[in-house]
Amino acid sequence: MNIQIWFLIGVALVFFMQCGFAMLEVGFIRAKNTANIIMKNLMDLAFGALSFLLIGFCLLTAEDYIFGLVGIPNLGVFTNFAEFDYSNFIFNLVFCATAATIVSGAMAERTKFTAYCVYSVVISAVIYPIEAGWVWNEKGWLCQLGFIDFAGSGAIHMAGGICAFVGSALVGPRIGKYGRDGKVNAIPGHNITISALGVFILWFGWYGFNGAAAASTAELGSIFVTTTIAACAAAVTAMILSKIKNGKPDVSMTLNGALAGLVGITAGCAYVDSIGALAIGFIAGVLVIFAIDFIDIVLRVDDPVGAIGVHGVCGFWGAVAVGLFALPAEGFKGGLFYGGGFDLLKVQTIGVLAIAVWTFITISITFSLLKKYNGLRASVSRNEELAGLDATELGTSSYADFLTVKPETKLVSDTVQKETEDAVKKKIYNKMTKVVIVTRRSRLEDLSAAFNKIGVYSMTVTEVFGCKMKANGDNYYRGVSVESCLLPRIKIEVIICKIPLKFFIDTVRKILFTGIMDDGKIFVYDVENVVKVRTSEEGYDALQDEA
Repeated sequence: MNIQIWFLIGVALVFFMQCGFAMLEVGFIRAKNTANIIMKNLMDLAFGALSFLLIGFCLLTAEDYIFGLVGIPNLGVFTNFAEFDYSNFIFNLVFCATAATIVSGAMAERTKFTAYCVYSVVISAVIYPIEAGWVWNEKGWLCQLGFIDFAGSGAIHMAGGICAFVGSALVGPRIGKYGRDGKVNAIPGHNITISALGVFILWFGWYGFNGAAAASTAELGSIFVTTTIAACAAAVTAMILSKIKNGKPDVSMTLNGALAGLVGITAGCAYVDSIGALAIGFIAGVLVIFAIDFIDIVLRVDDPVGAIGVHGVCGFWGAVAVGLFALPAEGFKGGLFYGGGFDLLKVQTIGVLAIAVWTFITISITFSLLKKYNGLRASVSRNEELAGLDATELGTSSYADFLTVKPETKLVSDTVQKETEDAVKKKIYNKMTKVVIVTRRSRLEDLSAAFNKIGVYSMTVTEVFGCKMKANGDNYYRGVSVESCLLPRIKIEVIICKIPLKFFIDTVRKILFTGIMDDGKIFVYDVENVVKVRTSEEGYDALQDEA
């Protein structure tokens, strides 16, 4: 295989990971913020690419370095495009985009869109390129020291995780995450299926992430094996631990476990054997469970997707693990457990601490300035955040069919079909009755079709949330007991007059009945009178709508 062609294929796989991050985050948040998080994943790539083009790439790959700390930009992409290293640029760009996008999930559902765009520019232009240059530019001081981070456990994932931690802490938790009594509340994501799809896409893309820089086909095969082993070991470990801890396996934490293993093996994927990969994955699976709990419950930093634990903590572990499990090679002693002593472990520790300090200081300055002069939090009022950032910041919805933008929508009118002329003249109709139906959103289309068949041509539909209380407390989401949760529902209001009430209710029950919980409820009320404002008609006549 032509390894140079594979290099660019690997780059394309890493780019595809942007889709994986977007899907993972979408599933772990609530439906009302879906469009907002997708937009942020798109724009951190777009803004990041332009800022990386203008200055970031030049800082990272500069031929001239000041004391091994900062590269001197040469702007070759503009001054000598014909001889520009196109492949190297696009390779470094997609890795930079990965570092930037980690933050979006941790700060989801409450971060101001403009603030996030500015952050994307800063990390892509300055923060990431400088510390990545220390690691991968041959003139960088960590590279000369012998620091090993093959694909970026420390330089990319840990750095992104630290940015996520600082940003999440400064922007504050989502409304309702922490109660006044100190209780931690679970806020379940709206679509675990989409999150699982995101993890599988990320796992697939990780073969390019870890393998794109492979020097030979044999090394590439080895990287694929170690990457797979670590991910599987971490996923199994996280699943077992969540089962022991909560009584049932936690799907979301198991997904995070797989990602933790991938992050952990990234630094040493080309330097460890199967036993080392197994150990790295196993420890990453343990770390991610306890790290997410510690961050959420003890530190009280709200991270909806677990990005800080997955990328920050396991990125740190992955870089340090090289000093323990690296195989000896020509001119290379190897890690502590393979006879190399403490030398490499010391270098790895110095490296991750240097990256952590640099990232923490620079991102703290960035977010603090944004908070002071632009604002970090999206909502001006509590109601705006509760309504969702899709509506308040973007004026749109990812689920228009489910009416997530407008809280109330009239589909046709306010009542039932007009009675035949003879029935109207003779006033042959039953008393007026209001029927309210609360059920799952997915039943709206079937109900509408059934109403049309029996002569009910109009209704009022409102999007609501039902609060389900858990008495036994045996359900958990990301390690937090789910004692109550908001479930999206629709409320359908119909006033019937000529149609027999029992017939109407029986029709609704037939449509809604599945035999399982949450089929819905039907409420029946007497209506004393109806007045049409425009014509002053009352009673049955007021229910008719000739327009």
